[in-house]
Amino acid sequence: MTTTATPLRIGLLGTGPWARRTHAPALAAHPGAELSGVWGRRHEAATALADAHGVRAFAGEDGLDALLAASDAVAVALPPDVQAPIAARAAAAGCHLLLDKPVATTAAGAHEVAEAAARSGVASVVFCTLRFAPETAAWITEQAALDGWFTARGQWLGALWAPGSTSEYAASPWRRDKGGLWDVGPHVLSVLLPVLGDVTELTAVRGPSDTVHLVLRHACGASSTATLGLGAPLGAVGTDIELRGEHGVANLPRWGGALDAFTGAVDALAEAVRTGEPHPCDVRFGARLTELLAEAEAQLGPAGPAVPAGS
Repeated sequence: MTTTATPLRIGLLGTGPWARRTHAPALAAHPGAELSGVWGRRHEAATALADAHGVRAFAGEDGLDALLAASDAVAVALPPDVQAPIAARAAAAGCHLLLDKPVATTAAGAHEVAEAAARSGVASVVFCTLRFAPETAAWITEQAALDGWFTARGQWLGALWAPGSTSEYAASPWRRDKGGLWDVGPHVLSVLLPVLGDVTELTAVRGPSDTVHLVLRHACGASSTATLGLGAPLGAVGTDIELRGEHGVANLPRWGGALDAFTGAVDALAEAVRTGEPHPCDVRFGARLTELLAEAEAQLGPAGPAVPAGS
């Protein structure tokens, strides 16, 4: 494990749109990190992304072990239930973890990663975008320092499958299967929990398409609601989080985008490695998010894929 000021060697696991557009360029440009290679399940995809950034490509089981051996940390851009066992394997190899959200889509899978990180003593960060974008991270810290919150409202609606959508993520099998609850739910919860405290009661109700409405009671006594979905019409998309309490109304500010946020997540992991102090948005927090989302899913009951095949 790295404990010096030398660049953190970070291997990238994954070759999809998220890896290509966010992880790889941010890691390649980060002054405190060295992109140590790219691993993919398909050699061709790993080679294409690695070549674009002038690093070595790795593929398959042997390639994964080789990249872990050449890295101080891994950044994971894989579907959640592929991510979980690979992240546990990386932790067992002594690699620090920069994970995507959700950590897994089962509590057991998320706990497996958290336990592997604890056993190996590696640092971890879960990349919930709003926790690391400079503008929103500062806002969350400011609101969490205040008492007297009464209620909050969060909404994150996307239009991945709407006519006219050009999103690369529309073809993602796990998003089509699990919907907005699992994809954008972690983002909203990652804001509400540090400000209002852990969730003590949760109720989930289905809305149109894949939309899910959550009603939450928090440890501080405040309540909140969250509306989450990826299947909204193009005209309905947007993200909004509002807090109300003794100090008035506070609204989530605009933020600069995923690249700046991911750079902040790399900074956070490097700081946790250097100091040995866990980051608040680490794998244990990620596991708690998975527990809450799994509880909501259990309340909703089976409804088939969020987006039927062929739509």
